[in-house]
Amino acid sequence: MTDFSPIFLTLKLAVITTSILLVFGLPVAYWLSKGHSLLKVIIEAVLTMPLVLPPSVLGFYLLLAFSPQQGLGKWLLQHFDLQFVFSFEGLVLASVIYSLPFMINPVKSALQQLPQSLAHASFTMGKSERETFFYVLLPNIRASLLTASVMTFAHTLGEFGVVLMIGGNIPGITRVASIAIYNSVENMDYGTANIYSLFLFGLTFLLVMAVFIYNKYAAKT
Repeated sequence: MTDFSPIFLTLKLAVITTSILLVFGLPVAYWLSKGHSLLKVIIEAVLTMPLVLPPSVLGFYLLLAFSPQQGLGKWLLQHFDLQFVFSFEGLVLASVIYSLPFMINPVKSALQQLPQSLAHASFTMGKSERETFFYVLLPNIRASLLTASVMTFAHTLGEFGVVLMIGGNIPGITRVASIAIYNSVENMDYGTANIYSLFLFGLTFLLVMAVFIYNKYAAKT
């Protein structure tokens, strides 16, 4: 009988990762979209690194950084009883870092393309910068915001290297669908691997199609 816990764990991870990045990624994208400085260039380069780094490299350094035997990981365990290595919390941390550019880059680009007159008009009417961001700017980049959210969600569904490095392969805790596929293939259980693969393929396809359909509809209105 197929164990569907990796699928539920994958969906849980994708929802939590996307939610965290919506809360913290949008303000960062807004800050990066305003003006240019060397500091912003450096930060933007660092945030974009997950797009070009092999996932195993990022996962390896996260494993070193949060190892409970040394440094930051040891300090977190001693003072907060918090362990990121081989835990679901570690999967969330790794996924948030690895999926950062998928949320931030589309939103930043969309904000930069908006006419500055929108924000200026809002400020003239007495709106604060926070109100302008949430009630004026974000509604005008709904398509990009949806694209960023869906791509972040879909990207998290298929993560393998980075979550395997920091989370391992613990049933019910860190064994997400992508790892379950690898595990099933190793055990020559191609039927189970096919079920997990079809789920990831089908859900990702539906999400991407939904974004394309929405963007095409939005462009006509």
